[in-house]
Amino acid sequence: MPKKKGLHKVLVIGSGPIVIGQAAEFDYAGTQACKALREEGLEVVLVNSNPATIMTDLDMADRVYIEPLTVDFVKKIIDKEKPDGLLPTLGGQTGLNLAMELSREEYLEKAGVDLLGTPLKAIEKAEDREVFKKTMVDIGEPIPASTIVTNLEQALSFVEEVGYPIIVRPAYTLGGTGGGLVYTEKELVVQVKTGIKSSLISQVLLEESVAGWKEIEFEVMRDSQDTCITVCSMENIDPIGIHTGDSVVAAPALTLTDREYHLLRKASLKIIRALGIEGGCNVQFALHPGELSYNVIEVNPRVSRSSALASKATGYPIAKVAAKIAAGFYLEEIDNAVTKKTSACFEPSLDYVVLKFPRWPFDKFVSADRQLGTQMKATGEVMSIDRTFEGALLKAVRSLEINADGLLLKEFEDWSEEKIERELKKPSDERLFVVGEAFRRKWSLEKVHKLTWIDPFFLYKFYNIVEMSQKIRSLGLKGITGENLWEAKRKGFCDEDLADLLGTDMIEVRRLREEKGIIPTYKMVDTCAGEFEAATPYYYSTYEEEDEVQVSNRKKVIVIGSGPIRIGQGIEFDYCSVHAVWGIQEAGREAIIINNNPETVSTDFDCADKLYFEPLAPEDVLNIIEKEKPEGVIVQFGGQTAINLAGFLKEHNVPILGTSVDNIDLAEDRQKFWELLQSLGIPQPEGASVTSMEEAMGVALKLGFPLLIRPSYVIGGRAMQLVHNEEQLYTYLRLAAKVSPKHPIFIDQYLLGREVEVDAVADGEEILIPGIMEHVERAGIHSGDSMAVFPSLNITEKQLETIVNYTRRIVRALEVKGLVNIQFVIYRGRVYVLEVNPRASRTVPILSKVTGVPMVKLAVKLMMGANLEDTGYGTGLRTPPPYITVKAPVFSFEKLGKVDIALGPEMKSTGEVLGMDNTFIGALYKTMLSGGYSFPSKGKLLLSVAEQDKKDILPLANRFARLGFSLAATGGTGENLKKYGIQGVEEVKKIGEGKPNVLDLIQEGEYELVINTPTYGQKLSSTGHQMRRACVELKIPCLTASDTVVAFLQVLERVYGEGKDFSVKTLGEYLEEFLMEPGYEGKKC
Repeated sequence: MPKKKGLHKVLVIGSGPIVIGQAAEFDYAGTQACKALREEGLEVVLVNSNPATIMTDLDMADRVYIEPLTVDFVKKIIDKEKPDGLLPTLGGQTGLNLAMELSREEYLEKAGVDLLGTPLKAIEKAEDREVFKKTMVDIGEPIPASTIVTNLEQALSFVEEVGYPIIVRPAYTLGGTGGGLVYTEKELVVQVKTGIKSSLISQVLLEESVAGWKEIEFEVMRDSQDTCITVCSMENIDPIGIHTGDSVVAAPALTLTDREYHLLRKASLKIIRALGIEGGCNVQFALHPGELSYNVIEVNPRVSRSSALASKATGYPIAKVAAKIAAGFYLEEIDNAVTKKTSACFEPSLDYVVLKFPRWPFDKFVSADRQLGTQMKATGEVMSIDRTFEGALLKAVRSLEINADGLLLKEFEDWSEEKIERELKKPSDERLFVVGEAFRRKWSLEKVHKLTWIDPFFLYKFYNIVEMSQKIRSLGLKGITGENLWEAKRKGFCDEDLADLLGTDMIEVRRLREEKGIIPTYKMVDTCAGEFEAATPYYYSTYEEEDEVQVSNRKKVIVIGSGPIRIGQGIEFDYCSVHAVWGIQEAGREAIIINNNPETVSTDFDCADKLYFEPLAPEDVLNIIEKEKPEGVIVQFGGQTAINLAGFLKEHNVPILGTSVDNIDLAEDRQKFWELLQSLGIPQPEGASVTSMEEAMGVALKLGFPLLIRPSYVIGGRAMQLVHNEEQLYTYLRLAAKVSPKHPIFIDQYLLGREVEVDAVADGEEILIPGIMEHVERAGIHSGDSMAVFPSLNITEKQLETIVNYTRRIVRALEVKGLVNIQFVIYRGRVYVLEVNPRASRTVPILSKVTGVPMVKLAVKLMMGANLEDTGYGTGLRTPPPYITVKAPVFSFEKLGKVDIALGPEMKSTGEVLGMDNTFIGALYKTMLSGGYSFPSKGKLLLSVAEQDKKDILPLANRFARLGFSLAATGGTGENLKKYGIQGVEEVKKIGEGKPNVLDLIQEGEYELVINTPTYGQKLSSTGHQMRRACVELKIPCLTASDTVVAFLQVLERVYGEGKDFSVKTLGEYLEEFLMEPGYEGKKC
């Protein structure tokens, strides 16, 4: 039992949805914590609103609540569960902020709940900028000249003293939200206003800039008897001025002198002791590049993104150890779970280089502001391990899945010298590739250093890669020797990059190096640089003599993971990968996973029997398959990343378990799939595949507008667009899609109907459909960006039968074995098929949880030869539960300047939440609350609605007025409101019609709620776009789709009409009521 007396039940707070700045690392941390606490005999209660997580699985905690992470709902859970302790430090900033609010109200004390882990005072010392500043001064640790402000006048006064540039850091925020580096008074005014609004306590730190200094991080652990260790040092390749989440990070720190290292290590231990943190924390320093001086930048008194990186880089399970410290254990009493021989008070040793490389969403948001600063913009990250820096860097680059294998990208060859210099001075996500281009042009290391302030050590490594590229190109295929190839592979060059440089193909390079005996070896991550034998190691490839992998004689299956989190491919695919591993293990096979995302549960040291931390690229995956010789490889659970490898693996005679590669291609290729549905007689929107601008215009004239345009083999609706006229179609094809014979585009007739989504498990003949989800928003908004309700509310019995029938016929035609996702639209009473995805989807975790059907584990059984009828879950469509679940998307627009928040066929959300209740409105309220919606009870509502939406939205205005809202509208919308008999509407000027205009009024805080639907094709300068961006930046609720407006209004009427006394239930309680219902048969049709 734990050291803390009287501790029997613990409430763990999760972090909620995936947003920029707070991603899958908290699922990994929360999962580790729950397992660690239960190991010690504690009863664990978990609350989280994110259904796509492993931590919300029924068997991860004793009681699991999928409820909003708000003070009111957490209080309800505490009142019901009566836990002895609350553990918030594994729930990111969300968990920390909730704990602070509950403590400030003295609620925890009155309820008899101890705050576990880091004490409240320690959290305040680290998070409250004023208290943190005082603490650092008191212990003699240097900090930049700074001041705390709560209004604009104070900010302007401080800048008069110190001048620009200034860094703005709001208190109690994540991912640098609301912060930034400002150079002018205009920028300061905007940033301070945003920062104050973003802060939990309306407080902002203004700090003299130390931009250009090195950024160094230490991950530190401390227990209650004051034993401290440093787990890992990390060095940002980019200097101070770029958020650490947007910087490439090396572990361990590589450019510090011994004196510098020990100076910062000593300061880290001094700081964690002074703050009184119990558990893990991250300390960030700015180190002067030319002299022995530093400043403390900030401390995160919790598990963070950097903690996940440090854990995976070293093998030291920070979250697990932090949870045990919270329960009262000392570091010396906690076993090292990797070696099983040492204790957690041993500091890890690294004999390799680790790099973290951010993954940005700019491939989806071409209009976004790509310049990097102190506010994070990356949605995810990859991690690579190698024995050389160059090897780790090139592994990381190809892990990003951005069609880059090396540092030299062809598109930069045409850039002018001035553009390259500009890019190096003001960095974007492309800066390191621009550094490569500068070295290709023979720019000196000194010149690049002066422009970027990147340490010369790193620049020299980049230069090595460029020099090696040029050497290989000059040698050519006839001149290259085995020694040259060995050197290139040692520096991380992949076969595909070498093939490009040598003017041949990847297969020829592979043949050549294997002929010369140049094959990868695999080394282990064991926390101790080989000093002790590891019990649960994981592996990375390099080119050396000794191989540390022991290949077993057991039957084995490899799961291809999903790589970095990005829009369209998020944490739900990691959920599926983890469940696939567990399913393989239950089947008695050795489960091996390949992945490169340090934030996830799948890359935890004890998830699979073997983990390979490698790029999900053809060469790297094939190397592992040839090493392990599995009986099969599974590609269904790793999203589009894994699916895109299927063809290559088939060509190399690798057995793919589940649906065949040919049938995957049949479903993914728009033209082939259209022909399949035609042969089956299953309706689909009329359309055609085109390979030229002329063909596209011809099809458009035949079908008529509006049209839905989409490419093949994409995820998240990438490059999909709804177009309403010829001009929009022409613009789209010219700028976004670049249609060609190699890149055909499919043009569909757009049907404005009700969209329905099916996830099924199939054995090639029979199907099991746990449930059918109905989208709240009509077709035209990507399924990942639409709210969805289960069970469906508006689908007739006949339509359900049709959907099941079409699903069964498609499954048989494609011989689906495993999972399949099918999207339908019901238009004028008729069911049409929109698309089929022969893989796991975003909704699999949701349906698995709310129906009790373990979809992924079932799919694994079927891939291995079982029949559905033998699994005990029946076939056909299962009986729906009596409760309602609503999934809602969550967006990170405030982090991505210039991105339009209006929704369409291309996905924009970064995460999702779930609401569960016995009523639709209750579930809708919970999910919207969890998704970040605020519900103003009164005030002024601004309407500015596109022509096509007026008939749907304007009749609702009276209902808003009855709730107490006064109405304002732009010209055309106001005129139309009069036609509906709505009087007393204040008319507002658009931009360009005089002052004050609608943008001025939004920025002055005139409106509590804005409804603005877009006209497609609007420019960034349009009134609508600027209105929507202003609302995001000022945190004003802004609704952009008519169906979302209806849903929002229904919730408002319930909350402020009947009241909002919603109950809380565990996921287990919901399922128990459902599965034990009299007459439940499990099967419907």
